[in-house]
Amino acid sequence: MVEIAALPFAFPLKPDAVALVVIDMQRDFAEEGGFGASLGNDVSRVTKIVPDVKRLIDGFRKAGLPVIHTMECHRPDLSDLPPAKRDRGNPSLRIGDQGPMGRILIAGEPGTAILAELAPIEGEIVIEKPGKGAFYATPLGEILKERGISQLVFAGVTTEVCVQTTMREANDRGYECLLIEEATESYFPEFKTAAIAMIRAQGGIVGWTAHLDDLLEGLPHA
Repeated sequence: MVEIAALPFAFPLKPDAVALVVIDMQRDFAEEGGFGASLGNDVSRVTKIVPDVKRLIDGFRKAGLPVIHTMECHRPDLSDLPPAKRDRGNPSLRIGDQGPMGRILIAGEPGTAILAELAPIEGEIVIEKPGKGAFYATPLGEILKERGISQLVFAGVTTEVCVQTTMREANDRGYECLLIEEATESYFPEFKTAAIAMIRAQGGIVGWTAHLDDLLEGLPHA
């Protein structure tokens, strides 16, 4: 066990039982012409964390530790897309519509792909998820159980939606969860600040937060 400087107190990292989960670092959320931009968001807030997310992924790879990627996407026939999700608000493009990078958030479309700089390598797990959380309607729970994983380190977007939702799902299932602050982002800076505060409130009610350099110092060979 290695103690990682974190809040609200040190995180007891167990290198033989930890995995990195990188949430939804997809073109549709990070590039102009994607779904995020179509909603009026400043996608540069997402692209700015790419170097730190890459450092985090590289650290886990060098340490020989599992890296798991998630992608929010739906079946081409939209059978796993509830109307309440597709019809929410009044966006210029809805999930399933044709956009500049193919159909919005549909599995296999160019815009749904993970950013090239952060792309999975052979042997890394990719979870396609129809919801905000990575456990809902996916095999993630079974995969983690099979591998003896009890701790999850989180990165990705957005902090207050898919990242926090997955952390809460994991917390309810008994996982110890650590969020790396430089490797997550929101389109709204105040939402990221609030989400981080929520996660580590009341003695770490959802989990811990830490800085990237502090984690990398505790990873073997990173």
